[in-house]
Parts: sequence; C-alpha cells; structure tokens
Amino acid sequence: MQMDWHKHYTRWKQYTDLDPQLQRHLEQLEGDEQKLEDCFYKPIAFGTGGMRGVMEPGINRINLYTIRKAAAGLALHLLEQHSDAAQLAVVIAYDSRNDSYTFALETAKVLGYYGVSACLFENLCPTPLLSFAVRHLGAAAGVVITASHNPPEYNGFKIYGSDGGQIPPQAADRIFAQMEQAGDELQIGTREVNELLDSGLLRMLGDEVFTAYMACQKQLRSPAASAIVAAHQPRIVFSPLHGTTLVPIAQGLQSLGFEQVKVVQEQAEPDPLFSTVSTPNPEEPESFRFALKHARKKGADLIICTDPDGDRLGVAIRTGPNQHVILNGNQAGVLLLDYILAQEKLAGTLPAHAAVVKTIVTSEMVRAIAADYGVATIDTLTGFKYIGEKIEEFAQSGAHHFLFGLEESCGYLRGDFVRDKDAVQAAFLLADACAFQLSQGSSLHQRLQELYAKHGTFREELISITYPGKDGMQTMTAILAALRDRPLTTVAGDAVTSIEDYLTGERRLQATNESQPLSLPASDVLKFIMGDHAWFCIRPSGTEPKMKLYFGVKDVSESAALTALANMKKAVLDYLQQLLPA
Repeated sequence: MQMDWHKHYTRWKQYTDLDPQLQRHLEQLEGDEQKLEDCFYKPIAFGTGGMRGVMEPGINRINLYTIRKAAAGLALHLLEQHSDAAQLAVVIAYDSRNDSYTFALETAKVLGYYGVSACLFENLCPTPLLSFAVRHLGAAAGVVITASHNPPEYNGFKIYGSDGGQIPPQAADRIFAQMEQAGDELQIGTREVNELLDSGLLRMLGDEVFTAYMACQKQLRSPAASAIVAAHQPRIVFSPLHGTTLVPIAQGLQSLGFEQVKVVQEQAEPDPLFSTVSTPNPEEPESFRFALKHARKKGADLIICTDPDGDRLGVAIRTGPNQHVILNGNQAGVLLLDYILAQEKLAGTLPAHAAVVKTIVTSEMVRAIAADYGVATIDTLTGFKYIGEKIEEFAQSGAHHFLFGLEESCGYLRGDFVRDKDAVQAAFLLADACAFQLSQGSSLHQRLQELYAKHGTFREELISITYPGKDGMQTMTAILAALRDRPLTTVAGDAVTSIEDYLTGERRLQATNESQPLSLPASDVLKFIMGDHAWFCIRPSGTEPKMKLYFGVKDVSESAALTALANMKKAVLDYLQQLLPA
C-alpha cells in the first residue's frame, strides 16, 4: 500500500499541467508523510450519494481532478444505459462553498466531452430544488456540488437519479466502476464552455424552474392556513447560515402571508467560510447563537435555521417571555407530523393507505402519533435516499400514499415533487403550524408537552466519535466486528430483547435465540432493543470519519427519560471502550 500511495503522489508531483493552486498546496505538504499517505492511499470513498471530503490535492480528496473523474463515471454510466447521448441531460446545481461553481462548471465540461448535455443553474440553489428540477425537466440525472453541513474545508459531488432521488447503492457501484474505467483523473477530457453553449450541450437555467418549485410548495398548504396566518401572525427569526435559502425561504414566507419575519443579517449572505459558526450545521446549538439573540429582542415564537444546501431545518421555539428551547430533529419532526395529520383530518382529506416513512434511528414517537390517526409507519435505513426510494416504490405499486418522510438529523419531506429532504417546505409548514397553535391560544411548546402527555415522553440523542484517516476506518470496522462477536446482553440493567444486524439481514430474539429476516438492504449497522422503552444503534458515517451512536428512550416524565438516557449512554460507551483494539 505504501508503494501505491507513493506512486500516485509522484504522478501528481510530476504532472506539469497541475492546477497552480493544487500545485502550491502539494508543495506545502512535502515531507509530511502521514498527511500525504492519507491524501493518496486510496480513491476517495464513493457512496450511495456520491462523494464528500476535504478540498486538498490527492486521489482521496475533493479537487478539480476527482470531480472530473466522478463526472466521467456518471457520463459513462448514463451512456451504458442509453446508447443515444443526444437524449441525455443532467441538471447541475451548486451551493455557497469555495469552488462549488468551479466544480459545477467542470462537471458540465466533462459531460459535454462525452456528448451528454448539462442544464446548469445560473445561481446557487438549495439541494431540494435540484431534486425537483431533475423530474421537472425530465433529466436522466442530477448533480449538486455541496458538502451539506460539513465544515468549510469540505465539498462534495452528490448524484441524483431520474426519479429525483439520491442514487441507490447499485447505481453508485456502477458509477464507481465506470470512474475506474475512465482512467487517470489527471487526463479526463473536457470541452470549452463557449463551445458547449454554442452546440446546445450546455444550457443555463434561470428562474423558471425555481418559480415552478415554489408554486408546488404553495399547494402543500392546508386550506385554512392562509386565513389563520392573516389573523394570527407568528414572530419568526430565520437564518440561512450563509447558505442557499435566503431567497426561497424569506421571499416564500412573505408570499404566504407571514409579515413578521426577521432575517439574521449577520448570516444572511453566502459565505464559503461560514465565518459566524464553527460548522454550519443546524443540528448544533451553536448555530443558533445569533438567531437566539435576535429572537430574545423580538420575542419570537419560532426560530428556523437551514444548512448551506438547504435540505436540513433546525428549529427553536418560545417557551416563555424571552425564553426559547432548541429542538432536536425528532421533536421538530413530531410537531410537523402532528400538524399535517391534524389538518388532513380536519379537512377530511387524510388519504386511504397513508404512510409515514422514517429511518430506523428516528424517534418511535412518530409511530405512536401516526397510529393514533390510523396511519402506517414504515422504516428505512439511515439516509434520506431510502425514503426517496420508498416514495418511488409507492408510486409504482400503489400500496401506500406517501404522507410525510423524516429522519432524526433535521430532514423532512411533505410533498413528493421533491425526492430528498427539503428545509424550504419544512420551514413553511412549521410556520403554518406555529400560526395554528396561536389561533388555538397555544404554542408549539405547549403542543409538544400535550403530545408527551398522551404518548409518553420520548427522548433521543446522537453521539459522534471521530476516527480520522486510514487508521480511523480500521478502528471503526474493528469495533463493529467486536460488538458482533461479543454483543451486549444488558444495558444499564435492562435486558436486550432483540438485536437487529443489518449487515447479516437478521433480527435475533435474545430470549429464544430465534432469528427473523430483516427486509432492508445490507448495511454495517447494529441496533440493540430493550423492550418497548429503549434502544441504541451504532453505525459508521457514510460521509465523515465518524462512528455514530443513536440512543432512544420512552418514559413517564422528562426527568425519568433523561436519567434513563444518561445511564444507557454511559453503559454503552464504557462497553465500547473495552472493545477498542489495543
């Protein structure tokens, strides 16, 4: 392996036409053997959504050349499926990160080299708009240049299929194989932009797709929402966290009749450095620092923040005069689901065979609320791509009517005109939900407490443990292997009743040692279940060098739930420490 990374490093070092910025960066790394090995020891991971990583030189990084190679792999994959390149088009979007527009343009230049046309947005736009555009324009695929909520040194190449959803594992595997067929990343062919524009292989997208997308958003509203908002105006503070949602959400709220919206000006404009936050992730409380300051001045009822590419929505709500609490993704999702179901029931429009789709690490409170309305809850693996697949499956089979999809990491989807999580439509719906509670003499906070009183107090938490570099991946693999070999049988005094191993595809009942098949795709995930009141799940991240541990409990009160959660976390973390390789 050492010879391999030296070979790739030397190839880059000796390439006379290397991009000047990458050349300078490579020279700065000279002599740092450990860093160079990590940059060059393997091709950057290509998962079901594409690839994401730090922007640096090397085959294990995001840069001009690895982006070109991914674009070549996509082009070859499409040509493998469709012999006539003239019938193929790919929509390309980009966010506010460093080099996002450059990488988007390079993608179009590579696609054009293979005769595949590209539709490139003129302006930065949120990821859900890209998902919408693929189906709206009848494109064969979509690409968005983004690293979502990662720190500013990251970027990525995310691929969508013709259904507007993230590509499934089989397609990802084929694209990666075609990337290898494309050969040396330094030698990938491109065509000039002017030539592509003249030949029609590159088309720039203006406002027409955005206008159609926003029109679809308005169709999601409850029939009564407009009148309720007119009479009961919630005070809203909104931050796009230097990303892509300023125009869609700020203008959208205004067009929906919300008159008291305060935009956090310090974070309004796109900024590739995300200079006011350590990381632009609305799951992190630190992201709300500026928004909370404004909310306390304005007495805001609702605070919303989005990540840079506009697919995640962070939420805080008023609990009292100048007091607010930041919700986790499960709590915001529960409030959205409750509002949607209540409005459908009030209007008499709740569809037959309606289904809510959530991931296996999303709160079980979702199932309890849906069941109260006679609505099915269907689980998928972690990742919104699997929820998108279910939407397409329902559309083909007619088995269910998709009502709502959600994941614990602040991802929500109501309208299936988008096939990925959409912070824009979630923001609009939550604003409507806030107005509705005001019309009832209540608040979102009071409604959440009512739901806890009815269904039980559910509490969840995510812990991420970073294991960087090649050694980190080996450590995570070793931990999961050891946990399979020596599984926990009790957690904080509670017996483990079943273990779901998504790699082997079976659920093992501990009392009888009986094995039952799981219906979801194979994935390196373990879930331990303690009756109906607690569970934890462990998996390596697909996009970051992190091990992710998810915990969930249900109890009679908040204090009891928090105590149970703390005890379970300590027991699991102590046990994992014992499993760490020496």
